[in-house]
Amino acid sequence: MRAVVQRVSRGCVKIGTDYSQEINNGMVVLLGVHKEDSNQNAQKLAEKVCNLRIFNDENEKLNRSLIDIDGKMLVVSQFTLYGDCRKGNRPSFTDAAGAELGNMLYEKFIECIKNILGSDKVKTGIFGEMMSVEIKNEGPVTLIVEM
Repeated sequence: MRAVVQRVSRGCVKIGTDYSQEINNGMVVLLGVHKEDSNQNAQKLAEKVCNLRIFNDENEKLNRSLIDIDGKMLVVSQFTLYGDCRKGNRPSFTDAAGAELGNMLYEKFIECIKNILGSDKVKTGIFGEMMSVEIKNEGPVTLIVEM
């Protein structure tokens, strides 16, 4: 699994006019699932991102986690994180999980996050949908985390 983790003051995902989810003060996680990933990868990645110390402490050092600041998380599926651009100009997505596995592990990741943070702290996009994502990155702090 591959996650792009961004520290944000605001994150929002919209799908048409019917679906909108928003957070303030937390992190946006863009999540890609590899074709060989498992439930174990989802669990480990969930624990890692919740405990990443990417928020400032009283000395302005990156020393506090999302748990420490009682922050929220917006999780958005993004299979394009496994796009391979090394050959030609059109990305190859052969390493990305298929829809069934991708959705299952995306949902497993969300379940794990909710177990760590609490359901009220987690917002999501919808797997496989065309989404509009707004991110107000703070720092900026952006990390790529892989399991």
